[in-house]
Amino acid sequence: MSFRLYNTLSHSLEELKPIHPGRVGIYACGPTVYDDAHVGHARAAVAFDILVRHLKALGLEVDYVRNYTDIDDKIIKRARESGQDWRELGASHIKSFDDDMAALGCLAPTRTPKATEYVEQMLEDVEAIVNKGLAYPTGDGDVYFDVAAYKAYGRLSGRQTEDQEAGARVAVDDRKKHPADFALWKAAKPGEPSWPSPWGPGRPGWHIECSTMSARLLGPSFDIHGGGQDLIFPHHENELAQSGALGRPMANIWAHNGFVNINHEKMSKSLGNFFTVKDVLKLYHPEILRFFLVSRQYRGPIEFSDDGLKEAGRALERIYRTIEAAEELVKGAPGEPSLEAQALESSFGDAMDDDLNTAMAMGYVFELVRLLNSQIAEGKKETVSGSLGVLKRLGGQLGLWQRPPKEFLDRQKSSGDDGKVAEIERLAALRVKARADKDWAEADRLRGVLSGMGVIVEDKAGQSTWRFA
Repeated sequence: MSFRLYNTLSHSLEELKPIHPGRVGIYACGPTVYDDAHVGHARAAVAFDILVRHLKALGLEVDYVRNYTDIDDKIIKRARESGQDWRELGASHIKSFDDDMAALGCLAPTRTPKATEYVEQMLEDVEAIVNKGLAYPTGDGDVYFDVAAYKAYGRLSGRQTEDQEAGARVAVDDRKKHPADFALWKAAKPGEPSWPSPWGPGRPGWHIECSTMSARLLGPSFDIHGGGQDLIFPHHENELAQSGALGRPMANIWAHNGFVNINHEKMSKSLGNFFTVKDVLKLYHPEILRFFLVSRQYRGPIEFSDDGLKEAGRALERIYRTIEAAEELVKGAPGEPSLEAQALESSFGDAMDDDLNTAMAMGYVFELVRLLNSQIAEGKKETVSGSLGVLKRLGGQLGLWQRPPKEFLDRQKSSGDDGKVAEIERLAALRVKARADKDWAEADRLRGVLSGMGVIVEDKAGQSTWRFA
């Protein structure tokens, strides 16, 4: 296999070598379900959806697990503030997240475990770590992992234990042996949900959840563990330490997607600079948001803006207009792609094999669109049919342009894109009238105006159509 992913653990691109031939096990950290998903959550979900789609295109079976953290301080706090039962709060936001990701065209994971379903197994793991001398009870119901006793701590993030200081996500606590020690089990406060344990009623810490669930569902060693770059430390570092303490190697490859930024700061709820997926989808077709996220390589940062979304909408509209024109020409007739179209499909695959380089892959898509438009103009039905098939296959790997063109294009016309599409339609209609009146000078003038707006006008079989260049 020639597919390579960047491994955060080794700081290098590595060829994927499935532990079980023909099958890939992936665990991705899912949301803490106390609020609606924001665009940062969407980027992680779309990135790993692209990974799953590409692996399937390579002929591999994929066991994709993404969890829900449905018990957490934030959930308890939000439930208390809203007067809602914490279980109902979590369930409602699980449904909200699922609805948002389905709208963005994400395939459903193979399994979606909830933390509360694995508390008994988490307790088994915490006890085992304590018995190995790598964790300690505080005497008042909490249990902490002893980072200084685990010599491999810091392998993933590169942070040295002696350099750790209490910070934003490391609570200052005199009961800790070291500021970086983290909770495996948390004693319940009055009125909080709890489960019985050898140390008294309480609930699991955040980090133990994924160590336990990944091992139970994918085994002690699996192929890929993923999430956003903000999870590298402390969450994934702590997962790796817990699992290592239990003799479980965890993932061969650790893959992390980049941040979504607003004004060059990471989008997050803690900073208050976030847009929910639902808010964005009120203004933009969900496929536009997906296209925007896919058009950048998953590991780099992406700057979220209205301009970026509008640019994505115009690019996607261009593809759909080409598909519409191709379908109208071939009307379902079969055909073989030209050698040039086959070469572009191969180059697309090479780009995806190189750490899911969707930015480069999209470049080959637009080369194919240009080729297809030239074939349409020449009326080459068989090669158009073949190239159209390639374009749709590539879209399938990206989760894009699989809808009927009219559905997307009608939505775009109604949304207006700051009135640009409406103005194009107005000018195009005036040009049709000028042609009907045999006012060729005016028709040519309007063609020039439209060309200046980045629009190509085509007159065929007595009809006039337009598309973005």
